[in-house]
Amino acid sequence: MSPPQYDYVCPDKGSLGFSPGARYKTGDVKKGEGLQMFYPFFDPTMLFLIPAVILGIWAQMRVQSTYARYAAVWARRGVTAEQVAHGLLGRFGLRIPVERVPGSLTDHYDPRAKVLRLSDSVWGNYSIAAIGVAAHEVGHAVQDLEGYSPLKIRNAIVPVVNLGSMAALPLFFIGFLFRSPSMMDLGILFFLGVILFHLVTLPVEFDASSRALRLLADTGYLAPDEIRGAREVLNAAALTYVAATVMAVSQLLRLLFLRGMVGGRDE
Repeated sequence: MSPPQYDYVCPDKGSLGFSPGARYKTGDVKKGEGLQMFYPFFDPTMLFLIPAVILGIWAQMRVQSTYARYAAVWARRGVTAEQVAHGLLGRFGLRIPVERVPGSLTDHYDPRAKVLRLSDSVWGNYSIAAIGVAAHEVGHAVQDLEGYSPLKIRNAIVPVVNLGSMAALPLFFIGFLFRSPSMMDLGILFFLGVILFHLVTLPVEFDASSRALRLLADTGYLAPDEIRGAREVLNAAALTYVAATVMAVSQLLRLLFLRGMVGGRDE
């Protein structure tokens, strides 16, 4: 009888679920179980995230540089971003408070409180960039007024997503460490909610920017050549949402790989 053929020998440092130095024949290892190699301070599945990290850094650099460029260009109409926000809201009969909040580019519309908030860097600013950002937030307020479906979906799932975003990875990796498939699956299920939030956010943000540019053109707050600058600012900002979505999807692929649903070894 010929000696048994081994297709996997566990190294001295060990591999997930196997004893150091042990030998396993073909068929001893089920597909997707224990063949991922983990060494101290290095998890090879992190490679899934590298392209998304690079995209995220590039998107953040682009939005900052684009905003800085057009923050130095004052709109010829001579009105502030706050005044533009009030004017555009009034166009739709919206009596929504416009408040100032600390920080830079922390601008947002709060659909629950029905408040539009402009950051220190936008409030009272005459620049094309600031006016574009303020108009974008007005776009969200108009979405809320008109019952824009993606915005309604996003608002509805926020509580669940907040819970899921906190619980997903801890649940998954606890299950991973203790080899509990059901707990890993629960973590993945929670993380799918995070993916849904990112996917729904994309049309919400792109639509708000489109509304903003149309409003600025229709009202004459920005001239046609200034609209191009505002479009560059809003497009750069939209890229950060795309990058966040790519990162979330990359993380999901990583979790699926670890779970053994993707990758692994044929029996």
